[in-house]
Amino acid sequence: MSAVAVDAAPRPQRGGAPPRRRGLLVTLNVASALAGLGLWWLWSATADNVPTPVEVARRMGELFGDGTLTDDILASLQRVLAGFALGTAVAIPVGFLMGWYAVARAVFEPWVQFFRTVPPLALIPLVVVLMGIGETPKIFVIFVAAFLSCVIATFQGVVDVDRTLLNAARVLGAPTRVIFARVVVPASTPYILVGMRVGLGSAWGTLVAAELVAAQQGLGYRMQNAQIYVDRPTIFAALICIGVLGLIMDRLLLLVERRATAWQERR
Repeated sequence: MSAVAVDAAPRPQRGGAPPRRRGLLVTLNVASALAGLGLWWLWSATADNVPTPVEVARRMGELFGDGTLTDDILASLQRVLAGFALGTAVAIPVGFLMGWYAVARAVFEPWVQFFRTVPPLALIPLVVVLMGIGETPKIFVIFVAAFLSCVIATFQGVVDVDRTLLNAARVLGAPTRVIFARVVVPASTPYILVGMRVGLGSAWGTLVAAELVAAQQGLGYRMQNAQIYVDRPTIFAALICIGVLGLIMDRLLLLVERRATAWQERR
């Protein structure tokens, strides 16, 4: 009797929302995009200095056709990925050290909090003086933006680990390294991935200003160059490319987050 009751009990669903709900969300996404496009069209119809979506699409086709926009996208992607990857690679171990060891927290936290109050864009004049006008200062500024977002999230993830889990692992005789690897790291993973998503947004937000520093290619450079010639469709085209690339990369990180935290209870 009890076995039948257990078998008949509803099992928790995996794989996210049910199909009907996913279909509704996709429909809302499409409707939102179309509404935004309609507002843009209305804006361009009531303002003389705003290009229409057709004009921007035509300009994007021209820039893709001669390879200009493709080269700019590749140059910007290389800078963002390099700065973001370096910032994340440094932030995660530093965040773990700060959260797990009080001595490391005392050493690193004042510097992290200090630089958090300094906008990465404010560092551009300094890094240009110290590093020149090559690729290094551009990547460094993006690195700082990604690092600061991810290190705080990682640190907070370690600090917020449920003490009951830590105490239970100690009572069961688990050594410190096992507790860290089997309890702290999994519990901190959601925080780390959220920090990476925020850091990715900061990296793209810093990119345009970083590419104003003597760049010859890149979406930020293309926008600056278009501003000089009052080429509004090109400015809109570069903005759209940045937004689309950032959205795609964020969705990829969100997919990784769902796979890595599938053990969590979801609403």
